[in-house]
Amino acid sequence: MFIARMIDQKRRYRRYKKRKKQLPANYRKAPDAVERYVWLFASGEGDSLLPLVEDLADLFEQSAASRTPIRDVVGEDPVEFAETFIQNYPQNLWINRERERLTHTFESITREEKTT
Repeated sequence: MFIARMIDQKRRYRRYKKRKKQLPANYRKAPDAVERYVWLFASGEGDSLLPLVEDLADLFEQSAASRTPIRDVVGEDPVEFAETFIQNYPQNLWINRERERLTHTFESITREEKTT
């Protein structure tokens, strides 16, 4: 079961890379940059990252097809775009677990302060 899942993930990732390679250069650079950001700051298990990058490819394929300028897709702040995009995929991303842990820690501290 585990091996079959790994093989499926590998196939999906290769399809994603192939789809991205077919994009016009500027539309290819944008998902490359977001993907790099995701791998560095929000990586997680393959099951959670594959839907994210596949949806990223969908977005830029549609944008290329409609000739939507990259800035109209991403906005003025690419970090904000990437962070917002990542938040749509909370399952198994370490950054989301750490954000939740941080929030719970401060909620606990606040509760403790109120009881003392």
